[in-house]
Amino acid sequence: MDLFEFLKALLLGFVEGMTEFAPVSSTGHLIIVDDMWLKSEEFLGKYPSITFKIVIQLGSILAVVVVFWKRLFSLVGLYKVEGQKASQSFNLLHVIVGMLPAVVLGFALKDLIDDYLFGVETVIVALVAGAILMIVADRFGPKTPRVTTLDQISYRQAFTVGLVQCLSLWPGFSRSGATISGGVLFGMNHRTAADFTFIMAVPIMMGASLVSVMKNWEYLSMDHISFYIVGFLSAFAFSLLSIRFFLKLISKVKLVPFAIYRIVLAIVLAIIVFV
Repeated sequence: MDLFEFLKALLLGFVEGMTEFAPVSSTGHLIIVDDMWLKSEEFLGKYPSITFKIVIQLGSILAVVVVFWKRLFSLVGLYKVEGQKASQSFNLLHVIVGMLPAVVLGFALKDLIDDYLFGVETVIVALVAGAILMIVADRFGPKTPRVTTLDQISYRQAFTVGLVQCLSLWPGFSRSGATISGGVLFGMNHRTAADFTFIMAVPIMMGASLVSVMKNWEYLSMDHISFYIVGFLSAFAFSLLSIRFFLKLISKVKLVPFAIYRIVLAIVLAIIVFV
């Protein structure tokens, strides 16, 4: 890997790390930055390039594990959250129920998504569609949320948020944007919806990365392993810097400012691509 390729991997990791936790779509930003400027597909190949965009998200997921380790360990009985009552506790079943719809639909549509939805044009549409959902959530969600902690989330709420999360299979829609919006619409405050989103992302993204690597194994080359490693480490480092900041920010500014950013970005991209 030469210096230019190293800088590409570092920059893509930066983009992933700084956008994974904001409802602006990290995958969409990666597609925009890579397809329009960095063009990693030219030396990696089409499918290894898609796999790279997915695998470096593991760096961000590792950052989630570092920040939420107490909650994650409690899900498998390795840690007891202080003040948590057995009758009102957030557990592994909440995560499974929440991630099940996207897992099933993702397996069914994976080839379609890889072949037709990883492009700047489709991301532009997804940015606007996701922005509309976020504005609707802030406008029509309960003024006084019923759920203010993870331990108050019901299985039904977890499942309904999981259904909304299916929208994030469309690159550019944003996993956090979809699930936080769904959580707010179904009675959670913004911080609790964000916490649930990030915890649920751990098994989903680990599974998605594993499936993508296995499917595209024949296209991967040891010559590119350093590119993957640099991107992974870069995403992890920048995610650690951004995650706590976003969790504090979302409670204060809600979703509308992010929606406005998405719409402005979509307009700029449309001008670049179509004019």
